[in-house]
Amino acid sequence: MGIFFALTIILSWISHCAYMLMMLDWSPLSIGMWFHVALQTYLSVGLFITAHDAMHGTVSSNKTINNAIGWVSCFLFAGMNYKRLITNHMAHHTYPGTEKDPDYDKSQNYLLWFLRFMIHYTTISQLIVMGVLFNLLKFIAPEINIWIFWVAPSMLGALQLFTFGTYIPHRTPHTHDMQPHNARTIKKNHLYAMLTCYFFGYHHEHHASPRTPWWKLYTMK
Repeated sequence: MGIFFALTIILSWISHCAYMLMMLDWSPLSIGMWFHVALQTYLSVGLFITAHDAMHGTVSSNKTINNAIGWVSCFLFAGMNYKRLITNHMAHHTYPGTEKDPDYDKSQNYLLWFLRFMIHYTTISQLIVMGVLFNLLKFIAPEINIWIFWVAPSMLGALQLFTFGTYIPHRTPHTHDMQPHNARTIKKNHLYAMLTCYFFGYHHEHHASPRTPWWKLYTMK
């Protein structure tokens, strides 16, 4: 099931992105166009969630397949370094919500925290890869399409992941019900949890059981 969900998200992201780049026209007053941008943003969030599950070894029991899916998901999301993500994410699980946590910011300021989050995970090689891909895409799509249908969904996806997968779960105050992981769980229903971050709003449950894949997290609440 892990491979099925992973491939469904990856292939949906690729096919939908290709459709938007080559078939849609930039039209700021088109509700349909913005629906596709929102859908691509959601699929981008799914890419990172898939990479995240791969970091925990829950996409496939075959390590080679698991890591290959994780690598592909990271690359498609934003040319990210899968190994670097694993190192930082394991540190996040070891020291959640503390100064040793690479995903935590003691300022608690939303914008400063997000900026630190982005800078921490951005590398020179990633910027080079994204720059090369951007220029290659110009051979098949208008530049405005690339900005709106490829760049914007990735950035919005990163913002959505940060908001519902990092900021809300780990911001202070760290109340008693968040212990021992300094992680809270959203109180809303499963539909809200799925639409916002593929059930990762159930963040206390994820830290308590990191090898539970995203599509089973709702059963842990």
